Formats: sequence, structure tokens, C-alpha cells
Amino acid sequence: MQPDISVKHLSKIYEDGFQALKDVSLDIYPGEIFALLGPNGAGKTTLISIICGIVNKGTGEVTAAGHDIVKDYRKAREAIGLVPQELNTDSFETVWDAVTFSRGLFGKPPKPAHIEKVLKDLSLWDKRNNRIMSLSGGMKRRVMIAKALSHEPRILFLDEPTAGVDVELRRDMWEMVRKLRENGTTIILTTHYIEEAEEMADRIGVIRQGQIILVEDKDRLMSKLGKKELRLLLQHKLEKVPGELVLEPIELSEDGYELIYTFDSQQQQAGVARLLRTLGDLGIEYRDLQTRESSLEEIFVGLVHE
Repeated sequence: MQPDISVKHLSKIYEDGFQALKDVSLDIYPGEIFALLGPNGAGKTTLISIICGIVNKGTGEVTAAGHDIVKDYRKAREAIGLVPQELNTDSFETVWDAVTFSRGLFGKPPKPAHIEKVLKDLSLWDKRNNRIMSLSGGMKRRVMIAKALSHEPRILFLDEPTAGVDVELRRDMWEMVRKLRENGTTIILTTHYIEEAEEMADRIGVIRQGQIILVEDKDRLMSKLGKKELRLLLQHKLEKVPGELVLEPIELSEDGYELIYTFDSQQQQAGVARLLRTLGDLGIEYRDLQTRESSLEEIFVGLVHE
């Protein structure tokens, strides 16, 4: 399958000497939701801006929908919709006029039915005649998404799309993202809400100091790098971890009433069974046990700070 976005050995050095990207290679395939994660200044926005034709690339090759972003920039740009991180709307325009005008910028003929559908999907239909300056921050964010979808792109970039958006609006947006993916749109998002990436993404890419340090299927990533935690609530207080358990990855809570065992999720059976047998042999009784898996956020923080 030909990727919708293909980046090969891309590097970018700004005039002040700062190297924002270092030999980045990445393929993103049709119909997937790809989450690009990284700390501030890691190069996320630079990478997106180059693909979208906003920032000139340095060395390397980039194609969008099979079109080179430099040699065939019109076709490449036509295939892309971008929702930038910063709000940038013409305050005195109405919502309808702003979205319609955005479609015209790509040389697309008028298509009121499509504009109407986009506005309804984003719960903007009742605001279509309102000036953008009168809208809340969350509604302005929706207008930015509507403008990005106005020309029916096959690839949609969402750069921090839910920044400053309340919980209800955020849920509506992600429901819309799911529908877009079901219709075949390829979606690339950056977000500081890592739980959203955990819920939505098919694949995860992590960028740090301008380099892609990992690209992995989300479920496989969480299986490979995730840890599980078993908490045993004890019947009687312990003063310290018994000597028979000191070589295990186990800790005793400050109050002495909990044993916390951390283990590899792929090797859980042997380790947990051994622990419980040892506790039985030692006569240590527990009244309850709880398990918890690592979140994507914990995995991400670990990767970035390794």
C-alpha cells in the first residue's frame, strides 16, 4: 500500500543554526489515525509545517498523496487539510463565509451541501451567520477544523486541535474524527492530552530533539513497553519486605498494609503465580488485590526521559 504521507531523511536547520529535525523518516498510510507525540520544542510543528508547505524543507524528500511537496506542490497541498495550533480566523467574517472562502482558495467550485454537512457535523450550523469574533474559543477552534475540511482533503493534520476546548466539545470533535477515519480520511494529530492518543490512535510516533525515536502500533507499544502493577491489601501490617521477596520487583507501602508488585505484562503469569505461592508459604494473608496497567502517558514520559 502506498503511504499517504512519506518522509525520507528529512532534516531542517534554521538560519540561527538551530536544527529542528534530524534525518526524519516516516510513512503514514491511508485511513489511519497517527498520533505524533513529543515534548515542547521536539519538532512536531516543524515537521507538520514542512509537509503542509508552510515551512521550507531542508534536505530529504516528502510526498503527500503521492505528490512531491516541492515539485508538485499544488497537488500535494490540495490533498491536505490543516488545523493549526494557533487560532487564526478572520474575526469580522461570518462562519459560513469563512468556510466557503477557504474552499475557494483551493480552486474548488462552490458546494453548499458539503459546507452545510461540515458545519452540522461540527455543531456549527446554528452559528453559521454569526461573526467569528462573537464565538467562544472552543467554537473558533471548530471553525478552524471546518475550514480545513472545506475542500474535502484526503489527509487531515490536527495540531493540538483540542487546546482550550472544554470536555464536551472535545468529545464531539473526537466523534467527528472517528467518522472522518471511517470515510477514509488519513488523520495525523499532535496532542498534549495523551489519553486522547491512547483512545484514538492506530499508531504512535514519538519525536524527541528533532528525531523520531519510535513508531509503533499503539496496542503493540503498550504491550511491549507497558508494565502492570499488582497491589495486595494485607490482613496484617508488615514492617519490611520479607527476605524471600527482596529479589522481586516489590515494594511495601509506607503504612505497611500494601505490597506493590510491578511486572512485565508479557510475563505476568509466572511472576504473579510465584509471588502468590511465596506469600502462602510465608503465611502472609491478603484481603484484596488490584491490578493496574501502565498508561500511554507513563510510557511516553519514560521514553522521553530515557
